[in-house]
Amino acid sequence: MSDLTATRLAEPLRARAGSREWTALGVLMLPTLLVSVDNTVLSFALPAISEALRPSATGMLWIVDAYPLVLAGLLVAMGSLGDRIGRRRLLLIGATGFATVSVFAAFAPSADLLIAARLVLGVFGAMLMPATLSLLRSTFVDREQRRLAVAVWASGFAAGSALGPIVGGVLIEHFPWGSVFLLAVPVLVPLVVLVPLLVRESKDPAPGPFDIISIALSLLTMAPIVYGIKVLAVDGFSPFAAGAILLGAVAGAIFVRRQLRRPVPMLDIRLFRVPAFSGAVLINLLSVVSLVGFLFFVSQHLQLVIGLSPLQSGLILLPGLSAMIVAGLVVVPIARRVRPGLVIASGLALSASGYLLVVITGGEAAAGTLLIAFVLLGTGIGAAETVSNELILATAPAAKSGAASAVSETAYELGAVLGTAILGTLITVSYRVALVVPAEFTAAQSREARETLGGATTVAASLPPRLAEELLASARSAFDSGVALTAGIGVLLVLSAGVLALVALRRVRA
Repeated sequence: MSDLTATRLAEPLRARAGSREWTALGVLMLPTLLVSVDNTVLSFALPAISEALRPSATGMLWIVDAYPLVLAGLLVAMGSLGDRIGRRRLLLIGATGFATVSVFAAFAPSADLLIAARLVLGVFGAMLMPATLSLLRSTFVDREQRRLAVAVWASGFAAGSALGPIVGGVLIEHFPWGSVFLLAVPVLVPLVVLVPLLVRESKDPAPGPFDIISIALSLLTMAPIVYGIKVLAVDGFSPFAAGAILLGAVAGAIFVRRQLRRPVPMLDIRLFRVPAFSGAVLINLLSVVSLVGFLFFVSQHLQLVIGLSPLQSGLILLPGLSAMIVAGLVVVPIARRVRPGLVIASGLALSASGYLLVVITGGEAAAGTLLIAFVLLGTGIGAAETVSNELILATAPAAKSGAASAVSETAYELGAVLGTAILGTLITVSYRVALVVPAEFTAAQSREARETLGGATTVAASLPPRLAEELLASARSAFDSGVALTAGIGVLLVLSAGVLALVALRRVRA
């Protein structure tokens, strides 16, 4: 282990947190839950949105991806801004803006306006997440207490990702689709009131200048790469998509070069030379890709293939949600005695077994099988992310905790984008290839049925019973044809993260 890692992982015991700090943790969990819920809350609302707004297949993916894409692109910039102007102040600005724009999203009359609202939500969401994790660093200076606080935070974030479909199912069952966005108002109003009373302000005592060029480069890195991946997955190879990925790669190289040359960089790239830091970030990324990808296809399978209601579908995921929370807390005492690499690798091996269960059953997976698969997946990811997030905080300088926290959040959000872009678009491609449309269909009906499974369901509702049943049978079979392939990729992603933990964290002791 390097001297830098050893020094940061061996922090001395300092003042222990009291009741005020633990109450503050509860308040800081509000935006954490909200932002993570927002990543997946649309999963169960997609059929209703598809029916109401009639987006294209690409438009449907952008409704899901617009928010986490902007969020991922701005997290590092907002983390650095919080270090400069104050993390508590940035949190309050983000909470106010997020609640306001959520109201506009709830009543968006078209797919384009909903995508625009999701883009703006990403800006304010980027203010929330780095602030919450970095404020934990300044609130819990004793490492043992901080490890537990981070466990609660990580469990809440992971739980929120799984809670999104459940909450969405309940709301869609009883209210219009826009209700999923109105969640932000009752969650963030208490935060705006209580944070000034419970959370002390913290900032970098010697911040560098706010670097607008680096912010632009970070956005120019992520947006074209993810867009290019989406286009390649949906429409196949094109010079435009390849050019977009190349543009993102070039912008990323320029961003790294700029950070290395600046005396006070927006993001200290040298942190990635610490294996514990870089390894934990990549583990988070791969874990979230697998989690969000699983939720993307399972939510549609439960509703549109098996035929469950949104609420029933959400409840199928409830045991996995509970397992994710429990695993994140139970792993804390284990991490005191067992090397982090072994803890993370063991958890991710368990997660891989959940995906493997879906591979074995393929498109014939019953609701009970998916319930068990998600319990396995959630247990492993809940344990792994608690340990990896604590390592990210422990290996970064306290003064730069905002930027370091933003790196962790960027991994989360980029994982959410890629989970939908890669695994989601693979299912879309498989669906289009396998779907057989009856010859009696008009061109418009064929086009809408081929866009998404939700589109086929909408078309079927206007058809005679024989044609409707023929279309639905073909559409459900076509959708499930890609499930086994997607789940197989999920197995490889989770196992790759486990191997990475064993290699990158092999020198990090318990």
